[in-house]
Amino acid sequence: MRLIFMTSLTMIAFAVNSILNRLAVDSEIIDSSSFAMVRVSSGALVLWVILNVKSSESLTFEKAQFLGALSLAAYIIGFSLAYATLDAGLGALILFGTVQISIFSWSALWGTRPSMLQICGAGLAFIGLLIALWPADNKISNMSGVWLMIIAGIGWACYTIIGKTAKDPLVTTTATFVIATPIVTVFFLNGEIFMTQFGVIAAIFSGAVTSGFGYMLWYSVLPQLKSVTASVVQLSVPIIAIVAGSLLLDEAVTGTIIISVFLVLGGILIAIISPKIKVDHR
Repeated sequence: MRLIFMTSLTMIAFAVNSILNRLAVDSEIIDSSSFAMVRVSSGALVLWVILNVKSSESLTFEKAQFLGALSLAAYIIGFSLAYATLDAGLGALILFGTVQISIFSWSALWGTRPSMLQICGAGLAFIGLLIALWPADNKISNMSGVWLMIIAGIGWACYTIIGKTAKDPLVTTTATFVIATPIVTVFFLNGEIFMTQFGVIAAIFSGAVTSGFGYMLWYSVLPQLKSVTASVVQLSVPIIAIVAGSLLLDEAVTGTIIISVFLVLGGILIAIISPKIKVDHR
């Protein structure tokens, strides 16, 4: 029961990240590069303070943490820039669709291939996302946003895979944020800077709360989840974002969206309860 609660809380944090980033950039209260820099640096600072106050462990830097930081930086950079041209629904579909494909591919190649039930569950959930987030009249005016979100999805998939080996979620998450901060900052160093007070507050909340705490929670539950299950569960994030958008932004919830919610949740349930199949590489 605790695992379900922690995983659900993490998915909500992920959805809030999408909403905050899109609203902040679309409302022009902060630019994409500034949002990314404030987000990652505030996350690093808060996690470092918590580590020093609450934990007896010291901050260490290992190879896996450097790889995790590179993955985190790729995700944050691609995510922030993509939402300057993509709407929230299409962006979420591309992001978590890429995550699912990447983790499924990794699982098939490195030890645990998806079972038929897991494939069916993932397919059902993905169909639900297509119904909810890809209206027939949608047109992509800027392909750069699509590619940036694909990069973000690959980065997040790598961050998820690396996180399954994390021994101490707080130490690992803090280290990845600390290392990722200069990477993101250098990438955006020569970019245009524009921010308002509310834009900075949104970025700090995204970095310190929904990213810092959210990713620490994610690393704490990952060792208890199958790789395939971890990928499919994240497909619930766009659905959560739709519901939050309806409640907070007065966006309409249609019958089509209700159907898609049942498809996604049903697909996730199938993927979670299905057995895993080991791959013999002999």
